[in-house]
Amino acid sequence: MTETSEHIEKMYGHHYTPQTISNMTKVMVEHVDVFMKRPLEKRYVCVYIAAGIREVGTKEVLTYAVAPTESAYIWKELLQDVKQRGTEQILLFISDGLIGIVNVIQEIHPQAKYQTCCVHLARNIAHKVRVSDRAEVCEDFKSVYRSDDEEAGKAALATFCDKWKTAYPRVVKSLFSFTHNS
Repeated sequence: MTETSEHIEKMYGHHYTPQTISNMTKVMVEHVDVFMKRPLEKRYVCVYIAAGIREVGTKEVLTYAVAPTESAYIWKELLQDVKQRGTEQILLFISDGLIGIVNVIQEIHPQAKYQTCCVHLARNIAHKVRVSDRAEVCEDFKSVYRSDDEEAGKAALATFCDKWKTAYPRVVKSLFSFTHNS
């Protein structure tokens, strides 16, 4: 409990005794347990969740919506809600590449950067190549998003594009436009 107490003191400037931390943890665990064990509907149309990462590295669910389909309009409402509740700046958005999402992000947070989720990007690439090449293409693409830094990532992307530009020019072109519009 000492580590938790120290962490809370750093974050909030208030010291709590180990017993208080223990009591707070017990209450929170009870709430989380009730939440995690609550019965769910048999069917959901769709659930969209916006999660944020604080500067200290911790994650937080910011907002969510239950909607019949995913759309830029739904995400606009979610992002407006987050902004209205106090968020002034978001440095980076990562999403699945939904059509229109970049425009929504730029409208609400014009200084933010945008990146397509690497998992979604890899899936899209996999669907655009022959099954016989899929494993090799996907393995080669992993070297791009698993690079240690930006320079190594750019080098890996160049290698990937050089290797696959003849067999899959559209894939290479889409990656080129992706990296130059983000």
